[in-house]
Amino acid sequence: MPTTYWPTAEWQAVDPALLRMDPEKLAELEPVIQSEYGNINGVVIVRNGAIAHESYYNGCGPDNTHHVASVTKSILSALIGIAIDTGSIKHVDQKVLDFFPDYVPDASDSQKREITLRHLLTMTAPYSFADWHEPLDKMCMQSDWVKYTLDMLGQKGEIGTFKYSTAGAHLLSAIITRSTGKSAREFANERLFNLIGMKEIPDYEMKSFGFEDLFGEKVRGWVQDPNRNSTGGWGLTLTPRDMARFGLLYLNRGLWNHRQIISGAWVNESTAMNANNYGYLWWLREEEGVYAYSALGDGGNVICCIPEKDLVIAITSEFVAHPRDRWTLIKDHIIPAAIG
Repeated sequence: MPTTYWPTAEWQAVDPALLRMDPEKLAELEPVIQSEYGNINGVVIVRNGAIAHESYYNGCGPDNTHHVASVTKSILSALIGIAIDTGSIKHVDQKVLDFFPDYVPDASDSQKREITLRHLLTMTAPYSFADWHEPLDKMCMQSDWVKYTLDMLGQKGEIGTFKYSTAGAHLLSAIITRSTGKSAREFANERLFNLIGMKEIPDYEMKSFGFEDLFGEKVRGWVQDPNRNSTGGWGLTLTPRDMARFGLLYLNRGLWNHRQIISGAWVNESTAMNANNYGYLWWLREEEGVYAYSALGDGGNVICCIPEKDLVIAITSEFVAHPRDRWTLIKDHIIPAAIG
Protein backbone atom coordinates (compact mmCIF):
# COMPACT_ATOMS: atom_id res chain seq x y z
CA MET A 1 0.00 0.00 0.00
CA PRO A 2 1.86 3.14 -1.17
CA THR A 3 1.98 6.32 0.87
CA THR A 4 -0.85 8.58 -0.26
CA TYR A 5 -0.72 10.98 2.68
CA TRP A 6 2.36 13.06 3.48
CA PRO A 7 2.81 14.41 7.02
CA THR A 8 4.53 17.61 5.93
CA ALA A 9 2.51 19.77 8.33
CA GLU A 10 0.71 17.33 10.64
CA TRP A 11 0.87 13.62 11.24
CA GLN A 12 -2.25 11.58 10.72
CA ALA A 13 -2.94 9.00 13.43
CA VAL A 14 -5.00 6.16 11.99
CA ASP A 15 -6.76 3.21 13.63
CA PRO A 16 -3.99 0.55 13.61
CA ALA A 17 -6.38 -2.05 12.19
CA LEU A 18 -6.87 0.08 9.07
CA LEU A 19 -3.05 0.07 8.65
CA ARG A 20 -3.00 -3.72 9.04
CA MET A 21 -1.44 -3.50 12.49
CA ASP A 22 -2.69 -5.73 15.29
CA PRO A 23 -4.04 -3.43 18.07
CA GLU A 24 -3.70 -6.16 20.70
CA LYS A 25 -0.02 -6.68 19.88
CA LEU A 26 0.57 -2.91 20.00
CA ALA A 27 -1.17 -2.74 23.38
CA GLU A 28 1.56 -5.04 24.74
CA LEU A 29 4.22 -2.43 24.00
CA GLU A 30 3.59 -0.06 26.88
CA PRO A 31 3.96 -2.51 29.77
CA VAL A 32 7.03 -4.07 28.12
CA ILE A 33 8.68 -0.66 27.65
CA GLN A 34 7.90 0.42 31.21
CA SER A 35 9.23 -2.79 32.73
CA GLU A 36 12.22 -3.51 30.49
CA TYR A 37 13.19 -0.30 28.63
CA GLY A 38 12.91 2.35 31.33
CA ASN A 39 15.09 4.94 29.54
CA ILE A 40 12.82 5.14 26.45
CA ASN A 41 11.20 8.58 26.24
CA GLY A 42 9.17 8.25 23.05
CA VAL A 43 8.10 5.72 20.42
CA VAL A 44 6.47 6.51 17.07
CA ILE A 45 5.49 3.65 14.74
CA VAL A 46 4.51 4.59 11.18
CA ARG A 47 2.92 2.26 8.65
CA ASN A 48 1.85 3.31 5.14
CA GLY A 49 2.75 6.90 6.05
CA ALA A 50 0.44 7.24 9.06
CA ILE A 51 1.03 6.86 12.80
CA ALA A 52 -0.10 3.44 13.98
CA HIS A 53 1.23 3.85 17.53
CA GLU A 54 2.70 6.69 19.55
CA SER A 55 3.61 6.69 23.24
CA TYR A 56 5.72 8.84 25.56
CA TYR A 57 7.37 8.19 28.91
CA ASN A 58 9.30 9.92 31.69
CA GLY A 59 7.31 13.14 31.37
CA CYS A 60 8.09 13.59 27.65
CA GLY A 61 5.64 14.43 24.84
CA PRO A 62 5.57 14.80 21.05
CA ASP A 63 7.15 18.27 21.07
CA ASN A 64 10.15 17.39 23.25
CA THR A 65 13.46 17.26 21.39
CA HIS A 66 16.10 14.71 22.36
CA HIS A 67 19.82 14.49 21.70
CA VAL A 68 19.82 11.57 19.27
CA ALA A 69 23.60 11.04 19.37
CA SER A 70 24.89 9.02 16.37
CA VAL A 71 21.53 9.12 14.59
CA THR A 72 23.07 12.44 13.47
CA LYS A 73 25.43 10.44 11.22
CA SER A 74 22.58 9.15 9.05
CA ILE A 75 21.32 12.73 8.62
CA LEU A 76 24.85 13.68 7.50
CA SER A 77 24.76 10.86 4.96
CA ALA A 78 21.56 12.32 3.47
CA LEU A 79 23.18 15.77 3.29
CA ILE A 80 26.18 14.38 1.38
CA GLY A 81 23.75 12.76 -1.07
CA ILE A 82 21.86 16.03 -1.52
CA ALA A 83 25.13 17.94 -2.04
CA ILE A 84 26.05 15.44 -4.78
CA ASP A 85 22.56 15.75 -6.32
CA THR A 86 22.91 19.55 -6.44
CA GLY A 87 26.45 19.47 -7.84
CA SER A 88 28.21 20.97 -4.79
CA ILE A 89 30.14 17.69 -4.46
CA LYS A 90 31.19 15.85 -7.63
CA HIS A 91 30.80 12.23 -6.53
CA VAL A 92 31.28 9.84 -3.66
CA ASP A 93 34.79 8.86 -4.78
CA GLN A 94 36.10 12.42 -4.58
CA LYS A 95 39.25 12.64 -2.46
CA VAL A 96 38.82 14.05 1.05
CA LEU A 97 41.85 16.33 0.68
CA ASP A 98 40.24 17.96 -2.39
CA PHE A 99 38.06 19.87 0.07
CA PHE A 100 40.96 21.06 2.23
CA PRO A 101 43.48 22.64 -0.16
CA ASP A 102 44.91 24.64 2.74
CA TYR A 103 45.85 21.43 4.58
CA VAL A 104 49.33 20.14 3.76
CA PRO A 105 49.84 16.47 4.67
CA ASP A 106 53.18 15.02 5.61
CA ALA A 107 55.03 14.08 2.41
CA SER A 108 55.59 10.54 3.69
CA ASP A 109 51.87 9.92 4.23
CA SER A 110 50.79 9.13 0.69
CA GLN A 111 47.87 7.02 1.94
CA LYS A 112 46.09 10.14 3.20
CA ARG A 113 45.79 11.43 -0.37
CA GLU A 114 43.87 8.31 -1.43
CA ILE A 115 41.04 8.53 1.11
CA THR A 116 37.64 9.35 -0.39
CA LEU A 117 34.20 10.39 0.83
CA ARG A 118 33.11 6.78 0.33
CA HIS A 119 35.71 5.66 2.89
CA LEU A 120 34.35 8.13 5.46
CA LEU A 121 30.74 7.19 4.72
CA THR A 122 31.36 3.45 5.03
CA MET A 123 33.75 3.73 8.02
CA THR A 124 36.56 2.17 5.99
CA ALA A 125 39.04 5.04 6.30
CA PRO A 126 42.32 4.19 8.05
CA TYR A 127 43.25 5.38 11.55
CA SER A 128 45.91 4.32 14.02
CA PHE A 129 43.54 3.75 16.95
CA ALA A 130 42.09 0.30 17.74
CA ASP A 131 38.51 -0.30 16.55
CA TRP A 132 35.90 1.14 18.98
CA HIS A 133 38.68 2.97 20.88
CA GLU A 134 38.58 6.30 19.09
CA PRO A 135 40.09 9.14 21.19
CA LEU A 136 37.06 11.39 20.68
CA ASP A 137 37.73 13.25 23.93
CA LYS A 138 41.09 14.41 22.51
CA MET A 139 39.40 15.83 19.40
CA CYS A 140 36.96 17.73 21.59
CA MET A 141 39.84 19.42 23.44
CA GLN A 142 41.34 20.86 20.22
CA SER A 143 40.83 24.39 18.93
CA ASP A 144 40.61 22.95 15.38
CA TRP A 145 38.80 19.62 15.24
CA VAL A 146 39.08 19.34 11.47
CA LYS A 147 42.87 19.71 11.39
CA TYR A 148 43.20 17.23 14.26
CA THR A 149 41.08 14.67 12.39
CA LEU A 150 42.93 15.19 9.11
CA ASP A 151 46.20 14.65 11.01
CA MET A 152 44.81 11.44 12.55
CA LEU A 153 43.54 10.11 9.22
CA GLY A 154 45.64 7.50 7.46
CA GLN A 155 48.24 6.84 10.15
CA LYS A 156 49.25 3.19 10.10
CA GLY A 157 45.72 2.10 9.38
CA GLU A 158 44.44 0.17 6.41
CA ILE A 159 42.11 1.57 3.76
CA GLY A 160 39.03 -0.60 3.31
CA THR A 161 38.88 -2.15 6.78
CA PHE A 162 35.82 -1.25 8.86
CA LYS A 163 36.70 1.04 11.75
CA TYR A 164 33.97 3.15 13.34
CA SER A 165 34.92 6.82 13.57
CA THR A 166 32.80 9.69 14.83
CA ALA A 167 35.58 12.14 13.94
CA GLY A 168 35.41 10.89 10.34
CA ALA A 169 31.72 11.81 10.26
CA HIS A 170 32.69 15.26 11.54
CA LEU A 171 34.98 15.65 8.52
CA LEU A 172 31.92 15.04 6.32
CA SER A 173 30.16 17.95 8.04
CA ALA A 174 33.15 20.19 7.34
CA ILE A 175 33.05 18.98 3.72
CA ILE A 176 29.38 20.01 3.48
CA THR A 177 30.41 23.49 4.63
CA ARG A 178 33.45 23.67 2.33
CA SER A 179 31.37 22.60 -0.68
CA THR A 180 28.09 24.48 -0.07
CA GLY A 181 29.19 27.52 1.94
CA LYS A 182 26.64 26.61 4.63
CA SER A 183 26.95 24.74 7.90
CA ALA A 184 25.39 21.27 7.91
CA ARG A 185 22.63 22.73 10.12
CA GLU A 186 21.83 25.50 7.63
CA PHE A 187 22.05 23.14 4.65
CA ALA A 188 19.82 20.57 6.39
CA ASN A 189 17.19 23.17 7.29
CA GLU A 190 17.07 24.49 3.74
CA ARG A 191 17.40 21.31 1.67
CA LEU A 192 15.90 18.65 3.90
CA PHE A 193 14.15 19.50 7.16
CA ASN A 194 11.90 22.33 5.95
CA LEU A 195 10.84 20.36 2.87
CA ILE A 196 9.48 17.39 4.80
CA GLY A 197 7.95 19.25 7.74
CA MET A 198 10.71 18.69 10.29
CA LYS A 199 11.25 21.47 12.79
CA GLU A 200 13.90 23.98 11.78
CA ILE A 201 17.01 23.56 13.94
CA PRO A 202 17.90 26.91 15.56
CA ASP A 203 21.43 28.24 15.88
CA TYR A 204 22.47 27.80 19.50
CA GLU A 205 25.70 29.57 20.36
CA MET A 206 28.17 27.27 22.10
CA LYS A 207 29.14 28.98 25.36
CA SER A 208 31.77 26.37 26.21
CA PHE A 209 32.97 22.94 25.09
CA GLY A 210 32.74 20.82 28.23
CA PHE A 211 31.20 17.35 28.34
CA GLU A 212 27.71 18.62 29.20
CA ASP A 213 27.79 21.17 26.36
CA LEU A 214 28.92 18.60 23.80
CA PHE A 215 27.14 15.44 24.92
CA GLY A 216 25.00 16.02 28.00
CA GLU A 217 22.23 18.09 29.53
CA LYS A 218 23.19 21.33 27.76
CA VAL A 219 22.94 20.00 24.19
CA ARG A 220 20.53 22.19 22.21
CA GLY A 221 19.78 22.50 18.51
CA TRP A 222 22.87 21.10 16.79
CA VAL A 223 26.23 21.16 18.56
CA GLN A 224 29.07 23.07 16.82
CA ASP A 225 32.84 22.81 17.01
CA PRO A 226 34.95 25.89 17.90
CA ASN A 227 34.99 26.88 14.19
CA ARG A 228 31.18 26.63 13.95
CA ASN A 229 31.10 23.39 11.97
CA SER A 230 28.00 21.40 12.97
CA THR A 231 29.11 18.18 14.64
CA GLY A 232 28.92 15.38 12.08
CA GLY A 233 28.84 12.37 14.37
CA TRP A 234 26.44 13.44 17.12
CA GLY A 235 24.89 16.57 18.61
CA LEU A 236 21.56 16.93 16.78
CA THR A 237 18.30 17.21 18.75
CA LEU A 238 15.08 15.90 17.19
CA THR A 239 11.54 14.95 18.15
CA PRO A 240 10.42 11.33 17.62
CA ARG A 241 7.92 12.46 14.97
CA ASP A 242 10.63 14.28 13.02
CA MET A 243 12.86 11.21 13.22
CA ALA A 244 9.94 9.24 11.78
CA ARG A 245 9.56 11.80 8.96
CA PHE A 246 13.20 11.29 8.01
CA GLY A 247 12.75 7.51 8.09
CA LEU A 248 9.62 7.78 5.93
CA LEU A 249 11.56 9.83 3.38
CA TYR A 250 14.11 7.00 3.10
CA LEU A 251 11.42 4.34 3.01
CA ASN A 252 10.02 6.18 -0.03
CA ARG A 253 13.51 6.29 -1.62
CA GLY A 254 13.97 10.03 -1.19
CA LEU A 255 10.55 11.02 -2.57
CA TRP A 256 8.26 13.30 -0.57
CA ASN A 257 4.87 14.38 -1.87
CA HIS A 258 5.90 14.07 -5.56
CA ARG A 259 9.22 15.86 -4.96
CA GLN A 260 12.57 14.07 -5.03
CA ILE A 261 14.41 15.39 -1.94
CA ILE A 262 17.28 12.87 -2.21
CA SER A 263 17.92 10.76 -5.28
CA GLY A 264 16.56 7.23 -5.11
CA ALA A 265 19.96 5.95 -6.26
CA TRP A 266 21.60 7.54 -3.18
CA VAL A 267 19.08 5.94 -0.81
CA ASN A 268 19.62 2.55 -2.50
CA GLU A 269 23.42 2.84 -2.32
CA SER A 270 23.31 4.03 1.29
CA THR A 271 21.25 1.07 2.46
CA ALA A 272 22.51 -1.78 0.23
CA MET A 273 23.52 -4.80 2.29
CA ASN A 274 27.25 -5.58 2.45
CA ALA A 275 29.73 -7.68 4.42
CA ASN A 276 30.23 -4.99 7.08
CA ASN A 277 26.46 -4.60 7.68
CA TYR A 278 27.07 -0.87 7.35
CA GLY A 279 26.06 1.35 4.43
CA TYR A 280 26.63 5.09 4.10
CA LEU A 281 26.35 5.87 7.82
CA TRP A 282 23.40 3.47 8.20
CA TRP A 283 23.45 0.16 10.11
CA LEU A 284 22.12 -2.78 8.06
CA ARG A 285 20.50 -5.98 9.31
CA GLU A 286 18.99 -9.08 7.77
CA GLU A 287 17.45 -11.55 10.17
CA GLU A 288 14.87 -14.31 9.63
CA GLY A 289 14.06 -12.91 6.21
CA VAL A 290 13.52 -9.36 7.49
CA TYR A 291 15.79 -6.65 6.09
CA ALA A 292 16.11 -3.38 8.02
CA TYR A 293 18.34 -0.34 7.96
CA SER A 294 18.71 1.87 11.00
CA ALA A 295 20.17 5.09 12.29
CA LEU A 296 21.46 4.19 15.77
CA GLY A 297 22.55 6.50 18.58
CA ASP A 298 23.97 5.93 22.06
CA GLY A 299 21.48 5.24 24.80
CA GLY A 300 19.04 3.58 22.41
CA ASN A 301 18.00 6.33 19.99
CA VAL A 302 16.81 4.70 16.77
CA ILE A 303 15.24 5.29 13.38
CA CYS A 304 14.52 1.81 12.01
CA CYS A 305 13.18 1.36 8.48
CA ILE A 306 11.73 -1.99 7.40
CA PRO A 307 10.81 -1.63 3.70
CA GLU A 308 9.11 -4.99 3.26
CA LYS A 309 6.66 -4.16 6.08
CA ASP A 310 6.35 -0.45 5.17
CA LEU A 311 7.34 0.31 8.76
CA VAL A 312 9.30 3.18 10.31
CA ILE A 313 10.03 3.02 14.03
CA ALA A 314 11.46 6.07 15.81
CA ILE A 315 12.64 5.74 19.41
CA THR A 316 14.08 8.49 21.60
CA SER A 317 15.89 7.64 24.81
CA GLU A 318 17.56 9.16 27.83
CA PHE A 319 21.26 8.30 27.72
CA VAL A 320 22.28 5.38 29.90
CA ALA A 321 25.27 3.11 29.50
CA HIS A 322 24.51 -0.33 28.01
CA PRO A 323 20.77 0.08 27.32
CA ARG A 324 18.73 -2.96 26.30
CA ASP A 325 19.01 -3.57 22.54
CA ARG A 326 16.10 -1.87 20.76
CA TRP A 327 16.15 -4.53 18.04
CA THR A 328 14.83 -7.02 20.61
CA LEU A 329 11.83 -4.75 21.20
CA ILE A 330 11.29 -4.25 17.46
CA LYS A 331 11.69 -7.94 16.56
CA ASP A 332 9.59 -9.33 19.41
CA HIS A 333 6.81 -6.76 19.70
CA ILE A 334 6.57 -4.45 16.68
CA ILE A 335 7.26 -6.56 13.58
CA PRO A 336 4.80 -9.27 14.76
CA ALA A 337 2.10 -6.56 15.00
CA ALA A 338 2.42 -5.84 11.25
CA ILE A 339 -0.10 -8.06 9.47
CA GLY A 340 0.87 -9.00 5.92
